[in-house]
Amino acid sequence: MRPSAERSSQLRWRQVLLPFLLSLFRGALPDQILYSVPEELAKNSVVGNLAKDLGLSVGDLRARKLRVSAEKEYFTVNPESGDLLVSDRIDREQICGKKPLCILDFDTVAENPLSIFHVAVTVQDINDNVPLFKQRKIDLKIGESTKPGRTFPLDPALDLDAGPNSLQRYHLNDNEYFDLAEKQAPDGRKYPELILKHSLDREEQNYHQLVLTAVDGGDPPQSGTTQIHIQVTDANDNPPVFSQDIYRVSLREGVPRGFSVLRVTATDQDEGMNAEVTYSFHNVDEQVEQFFKLDKRTGEITTKNDFDFEIASSYTLGIEAKDPGDLAAHCNIQVEILDENDCAPEVIVTSVFTPLPEDSPPGTVIALMKTRDRDSGENGDVYCRILGKTDFLLKSYSKSYYKILTDRALDREETPEYNVTIMATDRGKPPLSSSTTITLHITDINDNAPVFQQSAYLVHVPENNPPGASIAQVSASDPDLGPNGHVSYSIVASDLEPRALSSYVSVSAQSGVVFAQRAFDHEQLRAFELTLQARDQGSPALSANVSLRVLVGDRNDNAPRVLYPALGPDGSALFDTVPRAAQPGYLVTKVVAVDADSGHNAWLSYHVLQASEPGLFSLGLRTGEVRTARALGDRDAARQRLLVAVRDGGQPPLSATATLLLVFADSLQEVLPDLSERPAPADPQAELQFYLVVALALISVLFLLAVILAVVLRLRRSPSPAAWGCFQPGLSSKSGPGVLPNYCEGTLPYSYNLCVPSQSAKTEFNFLNVTPEVAPPRDLLCEDASWVSSTSHGDAEGPFASDTILKVSFNLINLFSHLGSNVY
Repeated sequence: MRPSAERSSQLRWRQVLLPFLLSLFRGALPDQILYSVPEELAKNSVVGNLAKDLGLSVGDLRARKLRVSAEKEYFTVNPESGDLLVSDRIDREQICGKKPLCILDFDTVAENPLSIFHVAVTVQDINDNVPLFKQRKIDLKIGESTKPGRTFPLDPALDLDAGPNSLQRYHLNDNEYFDLAEKQAPDGRKYPELILKHSLDREEQNYHQLVLTAVDGGDPPQSGTTQIHIQVTDANDNPPVFSQDIYRVSLREGVPRGFSVLRVTATDQDEGMNAEVTYSFHNVDEQVEQFFKLDKRTGEITTKNDFDFEIASSYTLGIEAKDPGDLAAHCNIQVEILDENDCAPEVIVTSVFTPLPEDSPPGTVIALMKTRDRDSGENGDVYCRILGKTDFLLKSYSKSYYKILTDRALDREETPEYNVTIMATDRGKPPLSSSTTITLHITDINDNAPVFQQSAYLVHVPENNPPGASIAQVSASDPDLGPNGHVSYSIVASDLEPRALSSYVSVSAQSGVVFAQRAFDHEQLRAFELTLQARDQGSPALSANVSLRVLVGDRNDNAPRVLYPALGPDGSALFDTVPRAAQPGYLVTKVVAVDADSGHNAWLSYHVLQASEPGLFSLGLRTGEVRTARALGDRDAARQRLLVAVRDGGQPPLSATATLLLVFADSLQEVLPDLSERPAPADPQAELQFYLVVALALISVLFLLAVILAVVLRLRRSPSPAAWGCFQPGLSSKSGPGVLPNYCEGTLPYSYNLCVPSQSAKTEFNFLNVTPEVAPPRDLLCEDASWVSSTSHGDAEGPFASDTILKVSFNLINLFSHLGSNVY
């Protein structure tokens, strides 16, 4: 229990001291949160309460989205408590190697508003590695003539731990002849040397076995051992001797393979075979043998692999020269690798905040990045810049860490996506560079109101349009995306009454098409104005208004209306008097008419349709003025009548008529008695038309009565139903010569033939009963005074004409025809 308590006490002291030591570096790492944890900590172990140390409220963690931004995330943030947790295995030896101070640097990002915090976690070493020797057994040959005090360097043990947990000491088991000393190589490693305390006697004891132990400084300490087998050989007086104990060589890291590094030489004063010296590597690690080759005979050292200063900047080569008597000499070669600018800088993007709202203010962080160059000195000094002319800035906020910020307000409608290229360049000669590209997407906000294609709309709609017809279409565009760019239309104002607006027009919310809800009447509504609004679906919604003026075009749908001359109370036309002595050009009267239409449709013209004396008066085509064309003659009647037509200019034109009664008299008293006592003479043409209509009506009635009477008499006298054959359909015969054209087909509901005797002076109508079997294939023209038809199937044997012929005289028709010709 005591060693465990001591170990825990030392660990607590380390956790106190290391943050204190890290605080010395706060000038180089500004605004850092410092933690210290041992390596190999279990997953989800708590490092510290990051939210508390950053001054953030635990309740705001979800909204702030606190998270770790690093190239490799060894840690994560608990969103509930704000604790910084271990998320991956932390192996100090793998991360930092032999560095005395192992620090993991990373950023933590909080949003709403965006904040960046730098965190440094020191990884403490634990004693998790045992010192190990390269060989489990070391074989040595020592001559019996070797003098006491001679040293024999041995291969060191390797311990991957660092600091107190690394290799601390060696010790040798108790023996009579050998002792142990610790030496330190130029690279800081400790290696053991075997020291001969007493002279050896091969005849007394030719073989010695020792145990070498390496111990680290852990609590509890760990150790590793190796066996040393020493063979005592016969006398060999002179060992080889190097000219220098330490050689120093500098190599550029770009030297080719096979390049000669150095030739070492050891001399042996013996003669013959005892003077032959062989060379070999001694007390070196595996890396030396990977990069260097030693010629055993000549001692020439050449390269066998490419050097990388970033992996190892120096090498220590232990060389052993041995003669055949196993007498050996040792020297060290310090090889320094000179850095060349052979590594291009790296750009590592740790966080990209995309998509980015387009209303982000200037200075908004869009990405976090860091640079790394494995070269040293100026070759590893890196500076960054953004290629091209962009809307972003690059700002350094700690060693090798950069922020990319917006330089001005962004506009998604102008640039919806940015490709930001960052180039990192070192200061080597020649300089090397590399670049990376960050793609940044811009999200849309509702920052654009709809815009109409026209500042105002003017449409012409002819009147009498069908209800529901499209009369106009307005269109507005919105460059925003999604609902922010979806436009709907509505009517927000009008100069029509609000109650009547919906009965006149409507607008489609989706397409902006304006529909007429009723037929417009130019005479009632010549123009009206609407205010249309286009509104997007954003939050908050944006809108724009536009005016739409509708002009109702006129159509020729109104006939002219005569205002003067007006009709009297009884509907009769009034009269105008004209002096008997009126000269040509005298203004008699004026026809006044109006048209409710407009334009050409209301452009009136006046024409004389009928006049008692055509050459007596003239009529103004556009004015409607009635003037005398000549003086009144002796043969001219005192009473004149003019029928005037008023036409408009529409297509087709509409018209109205007016009757003018003009009386030539010198005074009104002269004409009044005549007008009151005598009615106006009737129109002869109208009387003739009346008589003709009456005559035609009488003839039609008489004819129908005659037909009905003939049919009834025939039916009463015929005992056979065959007599009804005249009513069978389809028995009509075509009219031929001598048949009246107006009564040849279909005028009556029954079939008949009309025959006119060629020698008779009277016209007779014969109604015959004709069947298809006995009907002649052609129309019959009677040649004698009487015509006898054959009955069908022998039902009747007498002449049908003597019973059914009705003689009708046309004297009345001739009378009216004569009267009509006399009138005309």
